Amino acid sequence: MPVVIANQSTAGGTLAASTLARSQPDGYTIGMITTSTHVVSKIFDPSLPFDPVKDFAPVSMLGSSPYALVVTPSLPVKTVSEFVAYAKKKQPPLGAGTYGTNTLGYLVGLRFAQQADIDVNQVPYRSSAEAVLDVMQGRVEMQFSTLPPAIPLILDNKLRPLATTGAKRVARLPDVPTLAESGFPDFNVALWIGVAAPAGTPPAIVARLNREISEILQTPESQKAFAVQDFVPEPAPSSYLADRIEGDVARWREVVEKARKKS
Repeated sequence: MPVVIANQSTAGGTLAASTLARSQPDGYTIGMITTSTHVVSKIFDPSLPFDPVKDFAPVSMLGSSPYALVVTPSLPVKTVSEFVAYAKKKQPPLGAGTYGTNTLGYLVGLRFAQQADIDVNQVPYRSSAEAVLDVMQGRVEMQFSTLPPAIPLILDNKLRPLATTGAKRVARLPDVPTLAESGFPDFNVALWIGVAAPAGTPPAIVARLNREISEILQTPESQKAFAVQDFVPEPAPSSYLADRIEGDVARWREVVEKARKKS
């Protein structure tokens, strides 16, 4: 049977998610969902035309990729603890490059600043790759960067990595500790991608899709393809994805509300 791929990349993926939510729940239409479409959008967009939980039948996680806390090489810090101590004394606050102000990268920066009890000036950019170049040049001092644009610069000693944000160290950065290893034990953040179907899709179809996707994710070809993008495959039951969405929405809403009260 032929597979038709409909790319709808505008509006941060929410247009595609909205189309998926309105599709017939017959098992023939599935779509990619992400932290952006099903968590961040829920928090920042009250006019969202779909409910990230009620309007979908989660099928499977695909994988996730953490962020890297990087600083400009001229900054006189080499560890997270040194960075926090430096940031507490810095006036005006350090500049933090971020991809927009309605993104997971922005939220990661907010959460870290709250837990570290520091002030940073979040400077919005059009992309994570654009922001990381300014960190390299010293125009802003730090960033929580996605891995693809940051790792080549790190390996070329043009960026200094202090930590990554996931539960485990990044394979291509084995000497860089996680934030959990650096004094923030409950810090575990990664940009995830998954597969969902419209709400009402028969459970038997969802279960079959989950089994097939899990098998694909464990093949050497998939492992290699994910590694190229610095993603880690994460086969998991469909219930895990549903719980992940609800838990992430609650966690990040708390971060945003705390930031609003402070301002």
